[in-house]
Amino acid sequence: MQRKIIATALTGTALLLGACAYIRRPGPVGNHAVPQPLRSVNLSRYMGLWYEQFRYEAWFEKDMDDVTAAYSLNDDGTVKVVNRGRRGFGDFRESVGKAKIADPETYSKLKVSFFGPFYGNYWVLDHGDDYDWTIVGEPSGRYLWVLTRSAHPAPEVLASLEARVKALGYDWSLVRITKQSGSYLELTPLRH
Repeated sequence: MQRKIIATALTGTALLLGACAYIRRPGPVGNHAVPQPLRSVNLSRYMGLWYEQFRYEAWFEKDMDDVTAAYSLNDDGTVKVVNRGRRGFGDFRESVGKAKIADPETYSKLKVSFFGPFYGNYWVLDHGDDYDWTIVGEPSGRYLWVLTRSAHPAPEVLASLEARVKALGYDWSLVRITKQSGSYLELTPLRH
């Protein structure tokens, strides 16, 4: 019995070490005082296709452009998340995940998972009244995404979003601009 317990503990330790070796080192902290989300989110209005305009570079998105995020509600109340992007003119890479609501009062905080039982924070820090833009972060201040409904928003919209990101305390020198070559429909046919 004691050997079985030791063997189980060693197996668990080996799996944990293997998982830790797989986790990449996070980027620098770009906001040491991430604010709480500013307002509630209407999940049904938040669903749909978003185009990434800028972000803090992360290992899982390194050097990617034409990045989109598509959200849809699942029957069980979770959110299906489909992130796509590509490096250069290469093929698109797609990651499918699931988000669950972490704050059922405001729906502005979610937990997202793309692999296994590991969930990361996804905070909708701010969004447009018409859900035409959103700023997403998480409590560590290491991640930031700014998304719009249009692949190519007007320059004044982008300037306004830059000012908003800075006002929220994010270090603009860490921001990477995402190139969008066209609309989602132009880039790839929709799957049925």
